[in-house]
Amino acid sequence: MILRPAAERGHANHGWLDSWHSFSFADYDDPRHVHFGPLRVINEDRVSAGRGFGTHGHADMEIISYVLEGALEHKDSMGTGSVIRPGDVQRMSAGSGVRHSEFNHSRKDLVHFLQIWIIPDVRGIPPEYEQRSYADADKRGRLRLVASANGAEESLRIHQDARLYAGLFNGKEQSQLALAAERLGYVHVARGALELNGRALRAGDGAMLRGEPIIGLANGQDAEVLVFDLPAAS
Repeated sequence: MILRPAAERGHANHGWLDSWHSFSFADYDDPRHVHFGPLRVINEDRVSAGRGFGTHGHADMEIISYVLEGALEHKDSMGTGSVIRPGDVQRMSAGSGVRHSEFNHSRKDLVHFLQIWIIPDVRGIPPEYEQRSYADADKRGRLRLVASANGAEESLRIHQDARLYAGLFNGKEQSQLALAAERLGYVHVARGALELNGRALRAGDGAMLRGEPIIGLANGQDAEVLVFDLPAAS
């Protein structure tokens, strides 16, 4: 297990955007942290009221947005328009190319969200969009599958042999996830604090796991956590 402390992430504050980068992104270039398997980006973004990212393009990337606070407005060249709130998870497969914008839907409140990029195992497919809501009750004290290659358990379908779980943990709540010998695990604490295999993690911390048979989560303090089960090859 290799810990990725929150304070060691890349950081950019543009006034309207306060962004922390777990992997190399934009002007943050860290050859030690470019990707982990196919996991390429975890950006923790806070966007001021009424501000956001203007229309821009992506290709051949699985992009997942996970809102923690506020509301994120999305529009794209596929004709999709939506507002994403806490509990919602959005997946956009950029494929052969898509243009989109993301703005804080509120004129008074901050939006706080995670943007996740996963390198796909296919290229040049027609772009796709999907969004689902997952109730807190489905994540309370357990890991709820929210994205997978086959859309299992009503999860979002991504074009990569990866599985993304979300969980909420407090007090005595605990959960374990078995990790196959050839697989990688990545844990990101979105907020609060908890223990991962006995190691204390706090909001913004991450951990890279290789050769760990179990991902064990316990002793949460209002914790929200994302867990990735990943192939070793990118």
